[in-house]
Amino acid sequence: MLVSRGRNPSAGEVITQAVSNPELRGRILTTIGLLLLVRLGIYIPMPGIDRVAFQQFLEGGGQLIGFLDIFTGGGVSSLGIFALGILPFINASIILQLLTAALPQLEDLQKNEGEAGRRKIAQITRYVALGWGLVQSVVFSLILKQYATEGVSEVVFVVQTALALVTGSMVVMWISEVITERGIGQGASLVIFLNIVATLPQTVGGAITQAQTGDRGTVLDLIKITLVFLATIVGIVFVQEASRRLPIVSAKRQVGGTGTLPSRQSYLPMKLNAGGVMPIIFASAMLFLPATVAQFAKQEWLSQAVGYISPGNWPYYLLYFALILAFAYFYASLTLNPTDIASNLKRGGVAIPGVRPGTATANYISGVQARLTLLGGLFLGAVVIVPSLIETTSQVKLGGLGSTSLLILVGVAIDTAKQVQTYVVSQRYEGLVRQ
Repeated sequence: MLVSRGRNPSAGEVITQAVSNPELRGRILTTIGLLLLVRLGIYIPMPGIDRVAFQQFLEGGGQLIGFLDIFTGGGVSSLGIFALGILPFINASIILQLLTAALPQLEDLQKNEGEAGRRKIAQITRYVALGWGLVQSVVFSLILKQYATEGVSEVVFVVQTALALVTGSMVVMWISEVITERGIGQGASLVIFLNIVATLPQTVGGAITQAQTGDRGTVLDLIKITLVFLATIVGIVFVQEASRRLPIVSAKRQVGGTGTLPSRQSYLPMKLNAGGVMPIIFASAMLFLPATVAQFAKQEWLSQAVGYISPGNWPYYLLYFALILAFAYFYASLTLNPTDIASNLKRGGVAIPGVRPGTATANYISGVQARLTLLGGLFLGAVVIVPSLIETTSQVKLGGLGSTSLLILVGVAIDTAKQVQTYVVSQRYEGLVRQ
């Protein structure tokens, strides 16, 4: 097969490599097999629970559990042993990112210890995930104890349910790490991707049923929502791939006694949406938390106050938009440090044309980052608010299929496709070396 070294691999080349190359084929089959194992664990039920009563609780407005259900592929509502799924590991990763920015010891491990430091941070993340998973399992078990079947002691029920949940979560975390190491793509992201995809048939089927049983306006609402979601997917692809390229020039270097290396020009990429989907997840959790507290507190005044920030009311959308924008700036500050970038550029003899090295470069990068974050935050807010407004004013409800799900699906698909393409390109050069 003839391929060009100067272009990205075509779909035909990728498929040919996936079929003919044993290593790539093995990685793909390993990934698929482990993901199927994750889905199987969701349908293994936990014992001692009155599922009919729990389903009535969900239908009565368990908003936070419904939100978590999106990322577990129905695991929370089905009460399988993998009900928590990858959530404790994701939460632990977020906590470690926050602590790395706050604690110099963790920051030193990440920046100066190389691969050994990253392994230590990964090990710490696992311990945090275990602790956080244990806390979530106990809380979830305390919520479920009112739905325990008769004849089961509350203490025994809480202990056995918490152990089952935290064990299942650790198994899912281990499977995701095996996928990352021996499969294709980032394991944790692929697990979330699979869980969201698993709920699509039910969501789409429910929307079609609503359109079939409704009037002509319901069909028009379904068409309108479909067009909005297609436009949203196109926008997500462009924004996820968009970046600002800052030109950088390296100074001339003296080589030996008389020779010099000419200056080189390159660029520093800065992503438009540095935070990805994390600002939406943080903002959603902040909005769902008061509703969940009000539900368990059962105080009338608190329920009335929370009602003002419930979906369908304009304060809800304003607060949601403001939280997304705030968390976009917060997460961008964690992922990019202008002072460190300016210091590294100066140390390497590299500068931005027209900008003095050092503090001036840091201020310039910080200004560019602020403007990019504003645009990215406005896009995230629009991606969330516009489909939600249209769905609220229509007769068709899509349940968990929202902007957060779309961002995750598109982002993970793009990253996984890039990894496959990178592997295929590496095979080209290995073939050239053998020749």
